Order: sequence, then structure tokens, then C-alpha cells
Amino acid sequence: MIEADELWSFVGSKANPQWIWVALDAATRRVLAVVVGDRSEFAARCLWLSLPDEYRERAVFHTDFLPAYRAVIPDGQHVPGGKGDGGTSHVERFWCTVRQRCARFVRKTLSFSKCLENHLGALWFFIHQYNQSH
Repeated sequence: MIEADELWSFVGSKANPQWIWVALDAATRRVLAVVVGDRSEFAARCLWLSLPDEYRERAVFHTDFLPAYRAVIPDGQHVPGGKGDGGTSHVERFWCTVRQRCARFVRKTLSFSKCLENHLGALWFFIHQYNQSH
């Protein structure tokens, strides 16, 4: 089972939002794919295409009700749900961990990235360390 979700952050100012899309293997808690972009169907498709083939062919994906997921994930593999049903609880927990350990991803913060390269570097460093611990 794969859980997919997105997190809002910004670079430079809140006028420059960056959406971080993640696909997480619920069994191993490892991050399988990450995409940074907007909150569009194109970004959802980039996340889908960045997954290994075996996951795209066989895995069941739990997401929220964002229409971009429905447009990209095949019907037989897509299970949309709300926060109350627990289908995305592991990826939501992952976002809490990101916010605890990386100040630039906290919703209301004085710490932020001034350039996209630093923002992505901090994210990739965190994900690399996170995957090694799981």
C-alpha cells in the first residue's frame, strides 16, 4: 500500500509557494518518490511517473480527495479518503516529522529558504536520512 500526499511550503516569500508531493510505502515507511512543484495534475503525474514500475503496476494508492490524483492513478488502484479513515495516516505522520526536524517546512516560521536549491537540498538531505533510519 502506498500513501501519497502533498505539503505546502515557500521559498523567499509566501508569494512563492512550493508544493512537495510524496509517495510513501506504508509497510516500510520509506519515501519512494518526491516531486516539488505546484498543486496541479502535472505535478501528480510527475510523482506517478517517478515511482518504480512495480509500484505503478500493482500497488494500491491511498490519497486525499485532490482531483489531480484521480486523474493520474488508475481507478482499480486508487482509494481516496479523508483524514478520519486512516488511509493516509503514515504520510501525515511523515509530514509532522518533517516539520519537527526542518524549521523551513513549519507552517508559520521565521526560518525559510531564500533559494529553491537550498530548499530542495534540505528536503533531499532529510529524506535520505529518514529513509536510512526506516
